[in-house]
Amino acid sequence: MELADQAAVDRARSGDADAFRLLVERHSRALFRLAFRMTGNESDAEDVVQETFLRAYRQLARFDERASFGTWIYRIATNYSLDLVRSRNRRSERWQSLDEEAGDPLLSAPSGDPAPDRLAQSGEVRQHLAAAMDELSAAERTAFVLRHFEGMSIEDVGRTLGCQPGAAKHSVFRAVQKLRRALEPLVGTAK
Repeated sequence: MELADQAAVDRARSGDADAFRLLVERHSRALFRLAFRMTGNESDAEDVVQETFLRAYRQLARFDERASFGTWIYRIATNYSLDLVRSRNRRSERWQSLDEEAGDPLLSAPSGDPAPDRLAQSGEVRQHLAAAMDELSAAERTAFVLRHFEGMSIEDVGRTLGCQPGAAKHSVFRAVQKLRRALEPLVGTAK
C-alpha cells in the first residue's frame, strides 16, 4: 500500500530521505507537464521541477497540513514557472533571440504521414495557439493551464493560485475568451 502524501511529509520532516523521494516520484511527472505548459520549453520545465522540489524540501517545516501536499507543490511550481517566464521575457526584450529554430516538443508535428496541406494547416494552428497563449496574462495562462491541461477543479486552481474560486474562474474565463478571439480567424479557414 502506498504511503499517503501526509504520512510521507511527516516522515520526510523527521529526516527520512526515502519518504521525500516517494513524494518526488509521485509528483514529478505532473509538475513537469505543468511546467512545460507554462514555460513552453523542456529544459526550463526540468529546471522548474528540480527547483520546485528543492524549495519544497527546504520549506517542508512550513507546509500547512490543512492543504494537500499536491496543491502546495503545484503552487511552488506555478510561482517558479511564472518567475522563469517573466525573467525570460525581460531578457528577450533586451536581446532579440537568434535561436528560434529550436523545436518545441509540445508543438511538434503529429506522428504519421499527414498530407502536406494538413501539415501546413496544423503548423499554422500551432503557431497561432502559441502566440495566443503568449498574449495571456500570467494569471490567465496559469489558470487556463491548470484547469484545461491539468484538469484541476476551479477550487483547486484557486488554492494553487492563492485566490478565491471566483477569481480563478474569472481568470479561466478571460483566458478562454482571449484564445477564442485569437483563434477565431482560423475557424473560417479550416472549413
